[in-house]
Amino acid sequence: MQRYHYTLSIPEDQDNRRLVVSWLLLALGSLVGSGLVVILVVLARTPLISAIIPWVASFRTALVVHVDLSVLVWFLAFAGALAAITLNRPRPVMERTGLWPAVVGAVIIALSPFLGPDLPFMNNYVPVLKNWPFFIGLALLLGGFLVMTVLGLIPDQDPVRTTPEEAALRFGLKTALAIIILAALVQIQTQFKMPLDSEKNQEYFEMLFWGSGHVLQFAHTQLLLLAWLWLASEGGVAPPVPASTVIAFFAVGALPVVVAPAMNAVYAIDSMDLRLAYTSLMIYGNGLATIPLGLAILWGIFKGPRSSPATVGPERTALLLSLLLFAVGGLVGFLIQGGNVTIPAHYHGSIIGVTTAYMGLTYHLLPKLGFRAPPPRLARWQLRLYGLGSVAHILGLAWSGEHGVPRKTPGIEQGLDALAAKLPMAIMGTGGILAVTGGLLFLVLAFRAMRHGRDR
Repeated sequence: MQRYHYTLSIPEDQDNRRLVVSWLLLALGSLVGSGLVVILVVLARTPLISAIIPWVASFRTALVVHVDLSVLVWFLAFAGALAAITLNRPRPVMERTGLWPAVVGAVIIALSPFLGPDLPFMNNYVPVLKNWPFFIGLALLLGGFLVMTVLGLIPDQDPVRTTPEEAALRFGLKTALAIIILAALVQIQTQFKMPLDSEKNQEYFEMLFWGSGHVLQFAHTQLLLLAWLWLASEGGVAPPVPASTVIAFFAVGALPVVVAPAMNAVYAIDSMDLRLAYTSLMIYGNGLATIPLGLAILWGIFKGPRSSPATVGPERTALLLSLLLFAVGGLVGFLIQGGNVTIPAHYHGSIIGVTTAYMGLTYHLLPKLGFRAPPPRLARWQLRLYGLGSVAHILGLAWSGEHGVPRKTPGIEQGLDALAAKLPMAIMGTGGILAVTGGLLFLVLAFRAMRHGRDR
């Protein structure tokens, strides 16, 4: 059985390398900020503990900042690092024009609860604080990242010679960047079609980010496929999938989303028809390639050479846990009935599946960028702690959803009266604490490797 090696070459140019490191630092920094507030989020939902902590009233504000930093900033900044890897010719002025506004915007988002009114809205995709500093930070972040996205899409006048496998990964990355541009166009289209007399409440922001948020998920899925292929190849699991098939997978993953602007044009922004159209697009269009590619990678693991646990690198561990989390999240999606915590259980699987893959890629990229490699054994244990803790967290949420526990609700507001309702939420809280511990350990390992690399 023929196997193929999928990887992106790290640029030799030092300016390009510094750009990759800068975006990676922004990604890691966003996790530092989100980690400081996620402890509050987890404790505010855990029985007994939530009754004694004094900050439950700030649960929603903490959750807004946590989601925006740990999903929006983390995902976009890591995508910026991947785009920077593929830049063959440095453009320092334009690159800084994209990087620094994004950095400043992320910092303002993190500090926005202290810079204006504390009025959180828990709408989907981009939850917001209704104060001007937050929106200024969001505009700077998205504007800076869009500059980097455009740079990643500009054809190079002197393209580097690549293998067919690397060319396939570059094609997948460019489809993801093109989808991000499409999400920005959908956002502009939505803004112009918003009802002028709409009150700026949670329903308003739900409508505002509904279309672009759905479109952006397609880009994240494309990047997840790229990460799986890269991790598999570097983890000793060369996938038995030729480059032409991988390109077809990326094309199939990207094509359904091109109808998004047409849906915005046909339906009113505040109509239920548009909401259902985007929901159907997500259900039937997103992730079409994840199942066949995931099965192909698992087949490669099953048929590949056996490795002892001591020789398995963190790339392989991250790959297996990412596949597991993404599959669990997808299966939980079939259990959704009503607005309970089964919904966050579903998307936590998808989000944490992507995050775990990015953690594995971070471990792989650090020594390639001139830093010290984190200790492999400790990195594997970190990934297991984070991944398996997240699985417990997700299953606890899904089980609680069967008891009707409402989403986005802290402490006693959850209505946990019976033991049957408290037990799954306790499992959720325990898994969440393990996952948070694993996430903090990831940051310690990554920053320690970068610090020692600089010292050297």
